[in-house]
Amino acid sequence: MSKVLVLYASLTGSTEIMAESMTEHLKESGHEVEHKSFDLDPIDVPRLEEFDSILFGSYSWDDDIPFEVEDFYFDMDDIDLSGKTVGVFGSCDTYYDIYGPAIDTLTSKAKERGATVYEEKFKFELEPDDKDIEHGKAFADAVVNLDVK
Repeated sequence: MSKVLVLYASLTGSTEIMAESMTEHLKESGHEVEHKSFDLDPIDVPRLEEFDSILFGSYSWDDDIPFEVEDFYFDMDDIDLSGKTVGVFGSCDTYYDIYGPAIDTLTSKAKERGATVYEEKFKFELEPDDKDIEHGKAFADAVVNLDVK
């Protein structure tokens, strides 16, 4: 089994709910999982090298990444994620002109840094329902089982 990092930012608790669900599911599947939040339990960017797979979760606010993700995002310029699989997920709101820009931005950064990124950017509307939770578990499975290019 693989070593996985689930790292997220959550404003209302919705992305946190999904991150916790994914973490528990992956642990039950036998993976070694580290669960962190960008603001309350941060991790240094160089530690990303310790993981086989990384699941980044973020809420989207207006048209940019959340403030608690910014420093980490820019620090990622100094790391090579080749050989890592990455998936990006998060809570979004159709109220805004752009749907889930933080998820798109984090996906682009992971690709730029050489990661093999799962093609689906998993965006869910506001608070996840049971169907979203099940989708999130399948999404997490797909990311950790992705073949590295």
